[in-house]
Amino acid sequence: MRLIVNGKLRELDEDDHGAIPLPEMLKRFEIDPRLVAVAINGDVIPKHDFAAARVHEGDAVEIVRMVGGGA
Repeated sequence: MRLIVNGKLRELDEDDHGAIPLPEMLKRFEIDPRLVAVAINGDVIPKHDFAAARVHEGDAVEIVRMVGGGA
């Protein structure tokens, strides 16, 4: 499966339904879901919906990592 992740083409093996659950995609990219916000095709996915969200061929996924700091 080909995806656009943060503006870059990425490839993943998909499951047998032509899609992959969002948590599985994050796991494959070694991303802790507790520390990111995710949008699929411009739609922000609330954390409580991560488990039900699926990523499909050609989707554009934006992953924003939370960073602490400040003055």
